[in-house]
Order: sequence, then structure tokens, then C-alpha cells
Amino acid sequence: MTARSETFADSSTWLTHERAAKVLRWAAVAYAIAWAIHTGDHIRRGTGVVTTEVFAAGSIVAILQLSAVAAVFLRSRWAPALAVAIGFPDAIGIAAVHLLPHWGSFSDAFPGANGTGVTVFSWFAAIVEIVAALGFGIAGAYALQATRSRSVATAGEPAGA
Repeated sequence: MTARSETFADSSTWLTHERAAKVLRWAAVAYAIAWAIHTGDHIRRGTGVVTTEVFAAGSIVAILQLSAVAAVFLRSRWAPALAVAIGFPDAIGIAAVHLLPHWGSFSDAFPGANGTGVTVFSWFAAIVEIVAALGFGIAGAYALQATRSRSVATAGEPAGA
């Protein structure tokens, strides 16, 4: 058995817990759609309305977000951990960048925004991505917990069971 097939044959992966796998897949789909909506709003508003810092941070985070979503559909054993590691911080980051009043160069504040193209749709897009990022993180935590629970439950079984 190769190292790769051992990873997927291991009875303690998130993939063997049908409900956890389904929840994580749906959360990944929702997160990807929310990312596209929010990114679409940034494209609509134009890159000139955000600072270089916001643009760079957003680009780096986008790569991490899409990598975490891809990990789910590539059935990586790391997918739940990536969902937690990316989802929760992303929700906090989007809220800090968009929902707080202007606080510095990493801010693209919606409150009090003038001349930056912020509309009701901008608020909708940011909030949808925040909710989806939280959902992705929660789904990742659920998959990790389901994996641990199954590992603990099967740890006491005889090898031939």
C-alpha cells in the first residue's frame, strides 16, 4: 500500500464520516460562491478604491481560500484543518476590513465610505462571505471532531473487527 492510499484508507479520516464529509463539501461550495460574490463586488468597485495593503492581503487570502476549498474536493486529509485555519480568521479579517470604521491602511471601511462605490450590494457581499467563512470553519471543526470521535470509538476494537 502506498503512502497516498494509506491516507485515504485510514479509517479515521473525515471522508469516512459521511455526514461530516457532506457538511464540509456544502460549506466549501457556499464559501466559494460567497468568495466569488465578494470578489465580484471588488471588481465592480475597481482596484483603485482600496489601498495596496488591502489589495495584497486580499489577493494572498484569496489563494489560501481557494486552496482550502480545493483541498475539500481533492479529498485531502488536511481539508478540515484548512477549513478551520482559513475560515475563522477570514471571517474576522473581512469584518475588520469592511465593517469597522476606517482604522488604517488595511481598512476598506464601508461605514462612512464616500466615492468608493460602496453600495447595499457591497454590504451584502461582505456579510455573505463572513457568514460563509464562519460556516466553513465550523464545518471543518465538525469534521475534525467527527474524525476524532470515530478514532476514539474504534481504538478499543480488536485488529480483526
